Amino acid sequence: MKVKKRALQTLVIAATMLGLTACGQEEARVIKVGATVGPHAQVVEAVAKEAKAHGLNVQVVEFSDFITPNAALADGSIDINSYQHLPFLTNFNQSRNADLVSIGQSILMRMGIYSDSVKSLSDLPQNARIAIPNDPTNGGRGLLLLQEAKLITLKENVGHKASINDIVDNPKNFKIIEVDAAQLPRTLSDVDAAAITMNYVMSSGLNPKEKAIYLEPKDAALAVMVIATKAENKDNPDYKKFVEIYQSQTIRDYLATTFNGTIEPAF
Repeated sequence: MKVKKRALQTLVIAATMLGLTACGQEEARVIKVGATVGPHAQVVEAVAKEAKAHGLNVQVVEFSDFITPNAALADGSIDINSYQHLPFLTNFNQSRNADLVSIGQSILMRMGIYSDSVKSLSDLPQNARIAIPNDPTNGGRGLLLLQEAKLITLKENVGHKASINDIVDNPKNFKIIEVDAAQLPRTLSDVDAAAITMNYVMSSGLNPKEKAIYLEPKDAALAVMVIATKAENKDNPDYKKFVEIYQSQTIRDYLATTFNGTIEPAF
């Protein structure tokens, strides 16, 4: 009788341990994905919903700034993040001695030249007033966009740190005005055109299909957002599966129906 009792106890303990192990494995399959509040988090929520149908448990962690998502990834608080372009990721690695890598492209956040008064670049008049962001990063990006559109020429190899002082050719004598990035959509009634980042296009209700007279190329480094993780985890099969789901036709369709051309797939 005692032998049977011991055997039963052993079975109960084994079953309990098996249950705990299974629970631990289930918890281990939860992937914490960081994203900034707004379209990035919105898209990751859609990916999380689709991932669940594929047996992947994704928890979305929202951030309200642009530094913390990488810091959290570096310290292991989250597993993946999705909110930045590659130059920003590279700069973080260099400044923090971190080793974060891209494991896939996510969405396009294209800067564009918008206008209420003209329908094409060629319609911009002599001495036209063109507004760009007044912060160094997006201001340089705006100037590069004007150069890409063949409106101005900058010093060679000036890159994204370009300033108004780096303009070497301005055939139509455009007046470049620096304005707070968030206020640029409101300036369209006062200027001939403005270089506006997509986040402020979205928040202001501008429609790129109607108001944009030029958009960044789809392969522009600052337009392509990436999905990042630690270098040591880049081959994690669950993380690869997350990227596959993000880049699926389901999410492509979601972007098309949800964002009306403001957010496009980068894949």
